[in-house]
Amino acid sequence: MRELLQRADNETAIIELVDSMQPYDVDEILRQLNLQEQLTFIELLPLSLAAETLEYSEPETQYRILHHLDVILTTQLLRQMSSDTVVDMLLAIHPLQKNRLLDLLPADYRKKIDTLMTFPEDTAGSLATVDYISARVNWTVEQTLQHIRKVGDQAELISYIFVVNVLGELVGIVSLREIILANPGTQLKAMITSDVISVKADCPQEEAADILSRYDFVALPVVNAQNRLIGIVTVDDLIDVIHEEATEDMQKLGGSQPLNEPYFKTSIWRLFKKRIVWLVLLFVAEAYTGSVLRHYEDVISQMVALSFFIPLLIGTGGNTGSQTVSTLVRALAVGEVTFKDMFRVLVREVLTGFLLGTALACIAFVRAHFLGVEVALGLVVALTCFAIVLWASMVAAVLPLILHRLKVDPAVVSAPFITTIVDGTGLVIYFTIARLLLNL
Repeated sequence: MRELLQRADNETAIIELVDSMQPYDVDEILRQLNLQEQLTFIELLPLSLAAETLEYSEPETQYRILHHLDVILTTQLLRQMSSDTVVDMLLAIHPLQKNRLLDLLPADYRKKIDTLMTFPEDTAGSLATVDYISARVNWTVEQTLQHIRKVGDQAELISYIFVVNVLGELVGIVSLREIILANPGTQLKAMITSDVISVKADCPQEEAADILSRYDFVALPVVNAQNRLIGIVTVDDLIDVIHEEATEDMQKLGGSQPLNEPYFKTSIWRLFKKRIVWLVLLFVAEAYTGSVLRHYEDVISQMVALSFFIPLLIGTGGNTGSQTVSTLVRALAVGEVTFKDMFRVLVREVLTGFLLGTALACIAFVRAHFLGVEVALGLVVALTCFAIVLWASMVAAVLPLILHRLKVDPAVVSAPFITTIVDGTGLVIYFTIARLLLNL
């Protein structure tokens, strides 16, 4: 790429290179260049491609490039970039840098950007873009088509037209297909779908993503408390939200606080801080397992073979609990299960645990037999395996629902946490059964 930039016909060569590339791939090239090369590269790209390419860059990179470009080109790129991307960049950079870029925007557009910047992070309002097409409810089809031709090149989505009244309140929606096929003199109020599904600006982004996926929409209108249309959230933005939430839940299920940045951009110190809290808590909680073993020291001394099966039994309990927690956390996240369903969930998991426990108990008995231990001890191991699996299923079924009720993210009931709980209680179950059946 550096050789191409230095050629006399660099513009032709660059355009030929990127002609069949996606903006994401062009951004990968941009990342490998130094600042001066990035500026030259952006200047040579078609305006629309340059703007889309910058949308994949980090906010600091976006600002650095825009700040060093010609003012006219910077203004054009800002208007070409999606408004939600511009908002994310402005919120991430220094206030003085933000003001420099805002001064380049037209007053009406700057006002919309300022409005979007007021909404808290992780809300639908913070994801909204103002690059949509709206029309007045009393307009005719011909007036609407003229408006689309005038502003359509600046819109992120033109397949749907959002219809508002004179106060800017959302009153309906109509598809571009319906407009094209309608009589030019027909008014929009005779065509619109008035029962529009929208979200408030302060709606959590996860809820907006759930609504969008539930109804298979490509965009979701965002309104303020007065039902005035302030923007739309498109499916590509909410796909990012779903991806981020899934990543966050996976990291929590592993017993770690979620990362705010990509893995390789996260410092070693930050990785340490994200993990140490949970590890310390689990370490302290796990200490009671040693206390249980010490309490039953006399039982172990009378039959050392009991210790052979400790890792097997507590590991099985932890694995069972982890499976149940993972299933329920996801079900809670997508709204398939609520706190009111606790009894139904508990019944299902108890029945499932009964079947799993029976199967694993049989396998545990066979395993004990092949180790050459007494039949009575094999029976203890089998019964303990059944009891621990059933107990782990019950604990893992109830805890996520309780935490969700308490407004605590159920993902924190991670696999290590469930394992820690089951470890100690599982040992108590094991040695209690051993004492009863073996008369220790």
